[in-house]
Amino acid sequence: MYRYDEFDADFVAQRVAQFSGQVARRLSGELSEDEFKPLRLMNGLYLQLHAYMLRVAIPYGTLSATQMRRLAVIAREHDRGYGHFTTRQNIQFNWPKLAEVPAILDKLAEVEMHAIQTSGNCIRNVTADQFAGVAEDEIEDPRITAEIIRQWSSLHPEFTFLPRKFKIAVTGAPNDRAAVRFHDIGLQMLRDENGEVGFEVWVGGGQGRTPVIAERIRGFLPKRYLLSYLDAILRVYNMLGRRDNLYKARIKILVQQTGVEEFTRLVEEEWQQIKDRGFDLPEAERRRIEAYFAPPAYPAAETHPAALRAAEDSDPGFAQWLQASLAEHREPGYGIVTISLKPIGGAPGDATAEQMEAVADLAERYGLGEIRVSHEQNLVLPDVRLSDLHALYQGLLDAGLATANVGLVSDIIACPGLDYCNLANARSIPVAQRLGERFADLDRQHEIGPLKVKISGCINACGHHHVGDIGILGVDRKGEEFYQITLGGRPDEQAAIGKIIGPSFSYDEVTDAVDNIVETYLGLRQDGETFAEAYRRVGLDPFKEKLYAAH
Repeated sequence: MYRYDEFDADFVAQRVAQFSGQVARRLSGELSEDEFKPLRLMNGLYLQLHAYMLRVAIPYGTLSATQMRRLAVIAREHDRGYGHFTTRQNIQFNWPKLAEVPAILDKLAEVEMHAIQTSGNCIRNVTADQFAGVAEDEIEDPRITAEIIRQWSSLHPEFTFLPRKFKIAVTGAPNDRAAVRFHDIGLQMLRDENGEVGFEVWVGGGQGRTPVIAERIRGFLPKRYLLSYLDAILRVYNMLGRRDNLYKARIKILVQQTGVEEFTRLVEEEWQQIKDRGFDLPEAERRRIEAYFAPPAYPAAETHPAALRAAEDSDPGFAQWLQASLAEHREPGYGIVTISLKPIGGAPGDATAEQMEAVADLAERYGLGEIRVSHEQNLVLPDVRLSDLHALYQGLLDAGLATANVGLVSDIIACPGLDYCNLANARSIPVAQRLGERFADLDRQHEIGPLKVKISGCINACGHHHVGDIGILGVDRKGEEFYQITLGGRPDEQAAIGKIIGPSFSYDEVTDAVDNIVETYLGLRQDGETFAEAYRRVGLDPFKEKLYAAH
């Protein structure tokens, strides 16, 4: 993983010192809240419904065990003993005291972490596939590209005050695990007919009040031109993006209003003017960054451990967990393990300080000391010997982290909702908890199979409800919480926006409604179809008919 150089360390240290002074001025009354707001947002500090919230950057979702332990220290000493992992591969602390935020940032800086680019009208934390570098289907590790973009964007003078926040995602595999078609810019790696690696460039995707699937504006961009082409896209956006209307300032609105053909022409025209003027990264610097992501020297490992098969046969809970949590690794004898942060009845994405420390210990004992944060608000150990899987499972069981529901109906994405967020219309976490309890039987969950439920407490769609198999959106109706349901969303290479099934449901009705949809699916699926496959075959009508007949 990337390590700070002298410039990185000095830059972050300066930012901490600057913000310490700004916090002191706010506490003394020299700065009003309105004056303080743009300063705190540049350092990841939000003012939520009840308290400040600090969002910490985890670039492309990659953490060391040392960094995870430091997050645990912050949770214990400066918050209420837990942190919340987000869909942007970051972590949020929901209860820090303003006076303690500089100390938190100082502790983060000691382990090469910060809260820069997690808020404000800037290029946000660049995200990538949580299986980056170890996935069997990968062309190239996308974290190299994400790190290059991070360094390029952090101090770029033209992009420090954009019309709106700006999100970039990179995937290195044909199976898109980074949702690139729902980002302001999405980069999907591919090879051309000569075997050269480059990018398919998607622009103008997003969710929120106007969900849009991105448009492809370039079929193949050679790697060497990455930064100049991104520069051209951002220049066009900075020049033409609206600044008079918050809701129409995203690049997706600009692409829609301009038209993809004209937008592409403007980008290509701008690019031709700058592509040969030294905007791109020198090859030596690219190689320097690539070296940080070189694959480790994997110790030899058994490819078919007899002890693993024996443990599966003797421990049904382990066998169930293995089925849900293990993914193929490119290295023989190793596996990728996803750790569910969705215990039945828990708040999705939350982890206690003790659990963070347990994950750090397990990553060092049974992995290579690295941890990933996934878009689904779970954690990943990317390098686990197959022969160590049962011991790892037992360690996770002791930490309360062995729920065998990854990718299943109770593995729910949910935003903080009205429990924390001053933008929300309705609660998200209690709905997720009630659904988890309704589907608590893991045998039933495994029988249902892969099914993505995603919940947002308002139209800003932080819970990604637009791309869930079942999406749930909280709405306010005359002061009461209601929930609109969509079906058929997908964030992957077959990107789709869910369709509204019909009138919304009250807080007391929504759990039954989801259960009805699941039972309808089980009654109509054929030959082991997943929910997504069955929905594509039959469409919305059978679900709507059953749901509202019961309602």
